[in-house]
Amino acid sequence: MTTIPFDAIGFDLDGTLLDTFRDLGAAVNHALALGGFAEVSVETSKDLIGGGAKIMLARAVEAQGGVPEDEFKRLYKAMLGFYEQNNAVHTAPYPGVREALADLAAQGVRMAVVTNKFEAFARNVLTQLDLIGTFETVIGGDSMGKGPDGQFLAKPHPAPVLAAREALGGGRFVFIGDSTYDVRAAKSAGVPVIAAAYGYCDRPPHELGADAVIDSFAALIPALRAFNTAA
Repeated sequence: MTTIPFDAIGFDLDGTLLDTFRDLGAAVNHALALGGFAEVSVETSKDLIGGGAKIMLARAVEAQGGVPEDEFKRLYKAMLGFYEQNNAVHTAPYPGVREALADLAAQGVRMAVVTNKFEAFARNVLTQLDLIGTFETVIGGDSMGKGPDGQFLAKPHPAPVLAAREALGGGRFVFIGDSTYDVRAAKSAGVPVIAAAYGYCDRPPHELGADAVIDSFAALIPALRAFNTAA
């Protein structure tokens, strides 16, 4: 029997479940070096995260003057190739993730990952970290296909969040993420959202517009239970 007022939970990946910035930063720097750009420091690469790898690289390149579209495509392809081979070198779950996920699973809560990382990459890193079996579905930035504008239906579009809720059987659903992309997607999908203040927030956590904010993953289950009181 669950002690929280939700049947299912969707999780963002980077900055929510996993601390990934070192491996993402290394992939960005690999592409920047190929393009003759200065590398970014590993720590500042956190500021580039949000919206997926393509946006991350675009921010880094544009900060140094930009490149023609064909050259950007070449660098982006190189970045993806590097990341595919090096996506779990330094990446690890945040403290408390394994314990909280095990607790939720024991309560019968159904769980999914909804990320703007390509699905194959997300599944690969989750498999390497022995977390893939926790989730009934993994929806990546490319999983929903493209919209009429030719862009992938990824967060902040609500489609991946709605698809996750449906895959988990509907019912009472909450989303956990660390960025405006996550909050906007959840709000557009009509589901409550909790902001992970410890992640790669692109705004001050309490300004993201989430229904609740947690400072650590260990605080997740108490925050979920608090929705009972708020109801």
